[in-house]
Amino acid sequence: MGKRLTTALLLLPGAAWLTIFLIIPTSLVLAYAFMTRGVYGGVVPGFTLATLQRVADDIYVDIFLTSARIALAAAVISLLIGYPAAYAISRLGRRWQMPALFMVILPFWSNYLIRTYAWLVLLNRTGLVNGALQGAGIITEPLPLLYNESAIILGLVYNYLPFVVLAVYSSIQRLNHEILEASEDLGASGFTTFRRITLPMTIPGIAAGGVFVFVLSIGNFITPDLLGGGQIKMVGNAIYDQFMSARDWPFGSALALTLITVMMALLLVQTYLAGRLQKMEKGTTNA
Repeated sequence: MGKRLTTALLLLPGAAWLTIFLIIPTSLVLAYAFMTRGVYGGVVPGFTLATLQRVADDIYVDIFLTSARIALAAAVISLLIGYPAAYAISRLGRRWQMPALFMVILPFWSNYLIRTYAWLVLLNRTGLVNGALQGAGIITEPLPLLYNESAIILGLVYNYLPFVVLAVYSSIQRLNHEILEASEDLGASGFTTFRRITLPMTIPGIAAGGVFVFVLSIGNFITPDLLGGGQIKMVGNAIYDQFMSARDWPFGSALALTLITVMMALLLVQTYLAGRLQKMEKGTTNA
């Protein structure tokens, strides 16, 4: 009895925090999604599916598809950059791995907004990038590096790349090195060992990193607003506008609920794949 009481007391602060700041707000969003907007804003109590049905309008479907395309591009580019970086860090000596990981997470020591504003300084028409290219004689006119989809993807990749590196590095570190050694003993080349053993067995880390970047990117509204100049609207911007400008909390909640559903589906798929791969890894190890 005493052990159970101690466990409950230890869990109480965390449970209270999650209840107050996660469960209750999410429940309110869920409830508002099935209500309607008042004449002058606010929420009219009652149950209706009309608010959720508006999400299927062509304009919002296009916003979701645009957001998904940008988030997917950011996730793929992050994986293409992050996997080699994580693999290289894992092959460093133990002495140098922690300093390398420290450098990966170092950008998190500054505010997200400040990091995004820094790209404005770098990419604007009179910024450092255009200035360096013009000074080197490579271009004669400033390049339009800001306020487009490429700038948004660049900002998302920069801000979320550490999640991929950490997820993949963790997955590589959990590899059974006896299997890698057996592959080398049987005459497999380094590339063959990587392609047939390392890469398949680190898919959980790849999936985790890719889902992290995709989920965080698709709901982002700061980066599209600053680096996209508000010209490309993503789901996060649409939700922000509904709550802050249109004062249509029910429809903003309906958009948020749809986004949460997409995120949860992706996380469930990632969890399922990770579980399947872990079972396959255990079966290989036991064999």
